[in-house]
Amino acid sequence: MVREEYAIVLDFLPSGYADSYRKEAVAQALGESFFSILELIPKPDSKLDPRERVYIGGEKRDKILLIRGRVLYDRLTATARNELRAVIEDLIRKNEPRFVDFFNRAGPISVRQHSLELIPGIGKKHMIDIVDEREKGQFQSFADMAARVKLLPDPVRVLTDRIVEELEGKSKYYMFARPPREEFADRR
Repeated sequence: MVREEYAIVLDFLPSGYADSYRKEAVAQALGESFFSILELIPKPDSKLDPRERVYIGGEKRDKILLIRGRVLYDRLTATARNELRAVIEDLIRKNEPRFVDFFNRAGPISVRQHSLELIPGIGKKHMIDIVDEREKGQFQSFADMAARVKLLPDPVRVLTDRIVEELEGKSKYYMFARPPREEFADRR
């Protein structure tokens, strides 16, 4: 299984969760590649800042002792929830080619539904316009998409909305984030 190499800190709790008997430092973070919400245990005397990028891969980590695991959106602190949208938007902008490629490659899910229609703000008309325009030539950037597809909603905003929806566990289909683990299914 492919794992996250880097994560962006959403919140750092130097004394741990208020409702926990453990009083060890903990950080909530978002994985860069698969948008996994993670609970990280920092090394002793490490201080993490919101939006700090930390290495969580298999090699020697400088600030993170261990990855406790994935957590549900509902378990995020208020600070982490407030940071989440901005962190996702930043990741989308930094990885624009990856997300433009999604628009270039997206296909139908079923006879009646296209994967582009799962993006909030993109209905049948925008989906048809996107497919028609990409047949003329692949999109090169979000600006190229906006210039060629009239009245297209901001791709960064609508992709952020979709990723947050997936992280909340409200989706039937997961295109960007990993679905909640099976043991979480009964907690919803």
